[in-house]
Amino acid sequence: MDLLHSNGILIIQHLQRDYRAYQDFLNFMSHVGDPRNIFSIYFPFWFQLNQVVGTKMIWVAVIGDWFNLIFKWILFGHRPYWWVQETMIYPNQSSPCLEQFPITCETGPGSPSGHAMGSSCVWYVMVTAALSYTVRWKDRSAATLHRLTWSFLWSIFWIIQISVCISRVFIATHFPHQVILGVFAGILVAEAFEHTPAIQTASLRVYIKTNLFLFIFALGFYLVLKVVDIDLLWSVPKAKKWCANPDWINIDTTPFAGLVRNLGALFGLGLGINSEMFITSCKGKNSCKISFRILCIAASLAILQLYNFVKIPTHTEYLFYILSFCKSAAMPLTVVALVPYCVHSLMRTTEKKLN
Repeated sequence: MDLLHSNGILIIQHLQRDYRAYQDFLNFMSHVGDPRNIFSIYFPFWFQLNQVVGTKMIWVAVIGDWFNLIFKWILFGHRPYWWVQETMIYPNQSSPCLEQFPITCETGPGSPSGHAMGSSCVWYVMVTAALSYTVRWKDRSAATLHRLTWSFLWSIFWIIQISVCISRVFIATHFPHQVILGVFAGILVAEAFEHTPAIQTASLRVYIKTNLFLFIFALGFYLVLKVVDIDLLWSVPKAKKWCANPDWINIDTTPFAGLVRNLGALFGLGLGINSEMFITSCKGKNSCKISFRILCIAASLAILQLYNFVKIPTHTEYLFYILSFCKSAAMPLTVVALVPYCVHSLMRTTEKKLN
């Protein structure tokens, strides 16, 4: 493993030296791979276009990130920016110098990469959803167009995944093998949900039971190992110790913060889909209108960007987790129920006035 890590350090040094001109682009791609974008950008767009795809996207993101957390706790993966400071394999304490960035100092374990896993699973869902429309074309010219579309979309998929992986390695927050593992783990999770149609008809009770199972399993796993003197939060003090700037340490990157955020999103989706507002608006006659969907997409994206300005206090950890859960639940609830209902009511009022 030390050999794998040391070779990874050489790759990081090469990237930071020879790809300096692409620093802004690589930092941008790291933000593109941020799992939080799934809830604030990809989901509101796709849910209004196709509710089946949008629902699947949340399930894939939440379950994928949950598996990512469990794998991180099992694999005990180091991150380059702290490993290079603590390893004893370099002679005379001459450890390589790695540059850090404001998004470098993730506090959880490093393997597999959550950004790579989240990016691959959600883009896999989007690409397969887009291709599902073209596969229905039957004539010869349409079949040729489908093959071209297939090649184009999967090329885009791999370009984005490779770019996200390189960006995560460039900023010294992951070793190369960690991002590769993340990409293929994300694809496996997304593919599993291609064969799980039951999520489309899940009741609120199913959502609540799923949330409780995910939370209790993760918390129980953490407590059991803590009893046998294995601290699954071992990476947090390392991150605080070796991060170049203490201000770059964010509680939002801790393992339990991600768990709470995802459970909130899943609960909000279940609450929204099983609400009367959703049934009234998204199952009514307006739901088939292009204007209704465009208005819902625009309003959802605009409102969710406002959520970014809501800063949760971090002075009390438990309060942060509670408020983070509520904020995360509010986002899909807004997209699924509140926005469509308001747009539906507005269109209905306008139609009555015209009549």
